[in-house]
Amino acid sequence: MKSYLSLIPISARVRRRQNRMTLLCIIFAVFLVTAVFSMADMDMRMEMARLTEKHAQEFNFQAIMDTTIGQNLFLLAGGLFILILLAGVLMISGSINSTVAQRTKFFGMMRCIGMSRQQLKRFVRLEALNWCKTAIPIGIVLGTVSTWALCAVLRFVVGEEFAMIPLFGISPIGMISGIVMGLVTVLLAARAPARQAAKVSPMAAVSGNTENKSRTRHAVRTGRFPIEISLGAHHAKSARKNLFLMTGSFALSIILFLTFSVLLDFVGYLLPQSAAAADITITDEAGVTGINCLSPETVETIRGMDGVKNIFGRRSLFDVPAELGKEGLPQTVDLFSFDDFDLDALKKDGRLRKGSDLSEVYGNTGSVLVICDPDAPIRKGDTIQVEGEDLSVAGMLKADLFSEDGLSHGKVSVIASSETFVRLTGITDYSIVMVQTTGDVTDGDVAAISGVLDEGTALRDEREMRTSGTYTAFVLCVYGFLGIIAMVTLLNIMNSISLSVSARSKQYGAMRAVGMDDRQVTRMIAAEAVTYALSGCVLGCIVGLVVGRMLYNLLIDGRFPYAVWALPVSRLLIVLAFVAVATLAAIYAPAKRIRNMAITATINEL
Repeated sequence: MKSYLSLIPISARVRRRQNRMTLLCIIFAVFLVTAVFSMADMDMRMEMARLTEKHAQEFNFQAIMDTTIGQNLFLLAGGLFILILLAGVLMISGSINSTVAQRTKFFGMMRCIGMSRQQLKRFVRLEALNWCKTAIPIGIVLGTVSTWALCAVLRFVVGEEFAMIPLFGISPIGMISGIVMGLVTVLLAARAPARQAAKVSPMAAVSGNTENKSRTRHAVRTGRFPIEISLGAHHAKSARKNLFLMTGSFALSIILFLTFSVLLDFVGYLLPQSAAAADITITDEAGVTGINCLSPETVETIRGMDGVKNIFGRRSLFDVPAELGKEGLPQTVDLFSFDDFDLDALKKDGRLRKGSDLSEVYGNTGSVLVICDPDAPIRKGDTIQVEGEDLSVAGMLKADLFSEDGLSHGKVSVIASSETFVRLTGITDYSIVMVQTTGDVTDGDVAAISGVLDEGTALRDEREMRTSGTYTAFVLCVYGFLGIIAMVTLLNIMNSISLSVSARSKQYGAMRAVGMDDRQVTRMIAAEAVTYALSGCVLGCIVGLVVGRMLYNLLIDGRFPYAVWALPVSRLLIVLAFVAVATLAAIYAPAKRIRNMAITATINEL
């Protein structure tokens, strides 16, 4: 052996199993960054190709970067880079910290034969960088292949605005970003463990005393809990650095989930997806709103034509005299009819306020839905009079469907079923008819529909205006990102608990020798894991809700006045379920390993 650094590849081969989790963390960090920046690069290339085709001139990368779209795209990628970097540092640092704690005797022996503290720090850092030789290439390959797969899905499955996205593009930006992520993450994560290894005295290391250096002044307080529960919680709290890293791993995943959930809400407001979104709309030829000019017979004819998946229409009558029974309200309303399909879409899209009963509106009834400003004194159960008939308010809508900003601006709109509208007004013709087409619809099918229209009506083809592809792609990317982060967090927590148990194997052996049974050992390990989980869950939920609310105010409140923030109860329940699963998974393997080990083996193991 020419140098102490020659021990690095030997140590890597000997501790291959223990280093597996650290390698996975580095691979996933490099993979995520490579995929994120490669997708941003592919999107930029798609935009350049689209603009070149549209304007018949070449657009270079710098020209796209000067646009708002280009800047926002890479700003988002940069934000993700920082988040992934933080997650990677926490996870890799926790893994390295645990492996260093297990190898204190080895480092002590190196100190005894002359290795200085600076050399020991250098050894730990270079050992960490040695993992990058394997992890970074794997992460880059996975990120590039994932980019190809995602581009193929966007081009052939989602289609629409992604029809020109490159399929097998190689992104230098993505690869360089992945390499930088791997190196920076490992170097930052190795700093604290390297200092920890250098601080251990040779005497303590050679004796195998890897536990707390502080002297215990009193016994662990059990309180109302059994001794094994108290000891498990004490183990978690006594190693403050490990407690911080484990709490951070749990908390960061929760914060990322709650924060990115707000981005999903933002895209939902920015690109609203409706079950009643139309591919074709048919209205008055002059485009005048409120003219009922499409006969029900024409609608039924179109319903049976090729390429038609769903067809539904609306009737409208404006400034209808009404008595709303409350002071300060207008004396007229705008009256609309919705077919059953359109009414169903209101519920599917979540547009109804809490407590609304849509079932009362269907058919020829005396119940309607009302749209008004949030501060208007109309509530569910009130009675209003329209066209001389008393109508019961069965529900309210969260926002005005017929205004650009979602606010009613003092007007009151009433939505009735088709049957109720016809009974009140005697009008049977539609003012607008909307058609949802099948996936194999052709331009010829659309032309055939246009050929059967009533005189004075016009067809508008909106198939190219779909935003479902962009929305679906964004949702898939966000959930994919969160899924990978959750998986890495879960594996890291399992690995950290396992290493923590291995580091205390002598203690567990001594406890079993003095009478602690297998069930108590399992409960002690469970108490340690639950302590990490609870602290991480509390911190993550508090910080996640605060950051999420701030992001909600920044992205949504200022742009969509009708939006109202509500406590994300369902998302918090998902968080609790994830924490519970991660905790149970982290307990099982180390507890089983300790139970299966002989008492003498655990006592003698260093």
